[in-house]
Amino acid sequence: MKVETWLFSSGVLFFSPIGVVYGYVTQWQEPVGVVALFLTAALALLIGFYLAVVSRRIDARPEDDNVGEIYEGAGELGEFAPYSWWPAPLAFGGALIFLGLAIGWWLVAIGVGVGALCLVGWVYEFYRGEHAH
Repeated sequence: MKVETWLFSSGVLFFSPIGVVYGYVTQWQEPVGVVALFLTAALALLIGFYLAVVSRRIDARPEDDNVGEIYEGAGELGEFAPYSWWPAPLAFGGALIFLGLAIGWWLVAIGVGVGALCLVGWVYEFYRGEHAH
């Protein structure tokens, strides 16, 4: 996880000076952009710190070994819903929400309802049917 740690931590070295430059160019009259850039730097530092702590607690991954082979990363990566159709209507609900921001708030309410229904269906997919536990 060394690469990920340095990637996110280096965001601080990019966003902090950009925030100062942005503030100087706008003569510190536009505070929202400056605050957003400094908060982005803080978020990058937070994620980099988290990855640094986690990388000390877990064993080295095959991706971290410079001479690692592809077969070393083989195996089970997690538990995923096989042949699940729930992400498609959930994406439709999200599209309705974003479309509702442009058209009207009534469509946002419909999108939230569709999204909530589909999210519940996706979460409880393993409780019914062929893949029930």
